[in-house]
Amino acid sequence: MQNKTISLFAIACAASIAACAHAPAPLNRIAVAYSTIKNTAGDTRGTAELWQDADNVVHVEVQVTGMPPGSHGIHFHAVGSCESTSAGAFAAAGGHFNPLGRQHGLDNPAGPHGGDAPNFTVNADGTGRASFTTDRISLTDGSTSLFDADGSAIVIHAAADDQISQPAGNSGARIACGVVRKTR
Repeated sequence: MQNKTISLFAIACAASIAACAHAPAPLNRIAVAYSTIKNTAGDTRGTAELWQDADNVVHVEVQVTGMPPGSHGIHFHAVGSCESTSAGAFAAAGGHFNPLGRQHGLDNPAGPHGGDAPNFTVNADGTGRASFTTDRISLTDGSTSLFDADGSAIVIHAAADDQISQPAGNSGARIACGVVRKTR
């Protein structure tokens, strides 16, 4: 029995070490950014943490609370402003971030935009989490940097993105927005 317990403990330790080896360590983060996501009433509804690793892959972790349940589109938009205008809620954020001039949609053979991302689900209790990676944006200098002259924003939409329709995937109204700010 004791050998079986020791073996199980050894397997658990090896699995833990292997899992840690694949997690992006703080030392692998060459750039870090953060966003506070607010709804149209100005209430804080979540956060987004972004970091770029040494292979130029950007990791995105979004957590929200107090949001409408269901599937939602989420995108990086071209302007670092979450102001509403006569064109609508958070309209100052502009269109999807698209520095390479591609068509919209992760399922589009002529796409996707740099700012396109997978849909995420908000649970019945209003909480949700999105976690994805992308190499179509950058937190460092260059043509795909979110930190160009006018910055960028992360926007959550009312409905799911169909990942192919032009110009923005029929994901509905903009219901939450956060300016992306570089922290390192």
